[in-house]
Amino acid sequence: MFNKRTDLAVEARDMYREDKDKEIPGVEVDVSETKGIKVTRVNIQQEVGARIMNKPVGNYITIEADGIRNRDRDVYEDASRTLGEELQRIAPADRDSTTLVVGLGNWNVTPDSLGPKTVSHLMVTRHVFEYLPDQVDEGVSSVCAISPGVLGITGIETGEIIEGIVSKIKPDRVIAIDALASRKMERINVTIQIADTGISPGSGVGNKRKELNHETLGVPVIAIGVPTVVDAATMASDTIDMVVDTMLKQADEGMEFYQVLQNMKGEDRYNLIREVLDPNVGGLMVTPKEIDDMVNDMSKILANGLNIYLHPSIGPGDVDRFIN
Repeated sequence: MFNKRTDLAVEARDMYREDKDKEIPGVEVDVSETKGIKVTRVNIQQEVGARIMNKPVGNYITIEADGIRNRDRDVYEDASRTLGEELQRIAPADRDSTTLVVGLGNWNVTPDSLGPKTVSHLMVTRHVFEYLPDQVDEGVSSVCAISPGVLGITGIETGEIIEGIVSKIKPDRVIAIDALASRKMERINVTIQIADTGISPGSGVGNKRKELNHETLGVPVIAIGVPTVVDAATMASDTIDMVVDTMLKQADEGMEFYQVLQNMKGEDRYNLIREVLDPNVGGLMVTPKEIDDMVNDMSKILANGLNIYLHPSIGPGDVDRFIN
């Protein structure tokens, strides 16, 4: 089963602002942009904000880098560095800590293979700490990783596998990487979200699995996600938005049709389209034709960022030596 979830906090915030024309109460937002990398930090501080956004209290960071589409090497490095810096800001790592990185998803389905591919590029060191501790450089921390697969392949709930590993090796934190389903086509494979509240695999398509968070695993869980697909309703809604924008430019402002188009909220349009499509195409998910290259590139960006975060003495140039 291709388990995807819609989990971008920035999209939940955008929908609320479109509907209410104000910020969400109990939520603090900070936006910055450097070298074409836009970072939106959403801090849900109160339960009222958590209820509105339907997300737990905590930090949600969205990194957007449109230059990734052009396969710009400088943008790749800047995005990786930004990811490492944001992770260090919300969850400082040090040499004495052990981190378990989990690559969620199905490696046999390209849009869902982001997690396993990222894990394959990581610099893992826990075995070196255990067997050759004198060979470990300063600024390198203990890292182990696993790609547990999906229920249809293993017959075991992913949460159960991770719980067993955590109880055995007792890491200081878990970092879970998974693909997301976005509500905007423009965010596919150019957006990275970090959340310090854990993860609920598959919830975006009504296939909710056991949550991975501090309560279930007993250690902090950081989720990293990248949207690789959109559903059919999103694609149709975005297309209609573009058509509407064109028609509005040509319509007479006094026309009733103009008023209908102007007053129609994006969320209302999306829900209407989804209602119409559900009996016919159900949970149809759409992904770009270049998804193979996109996932390969993004997996290396994520791995570079994690390597920089977990091994501060390793620079971007050094990290490339450890990428397959």
